[in-house]
Amino acid sequence: MSPDALFSCTDVRVDVADRPLVDALTFGVGRGEVLAVPGQNGSGKTLTMHTLAGLRPAPGGRVLLEGRDVFGGKRRELARQLALLPQRVDDIFPATVLDTVMIGRHPHIGQFRWESAEDVEIGRAALASVDLDGFARRDVLTLSGGERRRLAIAQILAQQPDVYLLDEPTNHLDPQHQLDALRLFRARADAGAAVLASLHDVNLAVRFADRCLLLFGDGRWDIGPTRDVLDPRRLTELYSTAIEAVPWRGTRLFVASGDVAP
Repeated sequence: MSPDALFSCTDVRVDVADRPLVDALTFGVGRGEVLAVPGQNGSGKTLTMHTLAGLRPAPGGRVLLEGRDVFGGKRRELARQLALLPQRVDDIFPATVLDTVMIGRHPHIGQFRWESAEDVEIGRAALASVDLDGFARRDVLTLSGGERRRLAIAQILAQQPDVYLLDEPTNHLDPQHQLDALRLFRARADAGAAVLASLHDVNLAVRFADRCLLLFGDGRWDIGPTRDVLDPRRLTELYSTAIEAVPWRGTRLFVASGDVAP
């Protein structure tokens, strides 16, 4: 693991119902890097993201953000540096789209203070970046599933952290908005952030990720450069279905053939 890692974990274990999903997970992510996390349903992607965000205890190991333990310190201070995009967002009370995106600015606003004009400008820019400009006064309860997902993405973009933890960021998005969303996070990484994103579509990982962390759901994991880690043999084992590689624009894309995995 690189000593220059912005975000890292060492010997982290993720369990559910006394069953190990991820064992002794150890890796680091540096500025400028996108790390994709593929795996089957139930392989521990969401629980791993929540553990890395400090939202659930880890039976073992440490998670560090710039050398500081994410399980210690104040949550507001952590939220200035780390953002989690959950797989699911529930809206219990009515709120406008602008009010919702401004939640991302709360870690940067002092107690008993209102959002500044600069905060509002950041929020509106985040909405525009996900094709929601003109939606500011809409009630979130009137949004489609895809529009609500883009709003959730805008919210953490407005948060402007150093580390983005994204749990299935392309959920509910059509193909164009999937690409647009991942381009936004690729741009944030290129500007100096670190991005970890769980993805079902490994072909999106091929296009946007520098490295991949494969979670097999039985404690095992594998990590490495995308071009090395993503191959038919590993992916067939990962998804328990036969995966074939096809050439595309100088690289490879992967297709589930529907055959029984060997």
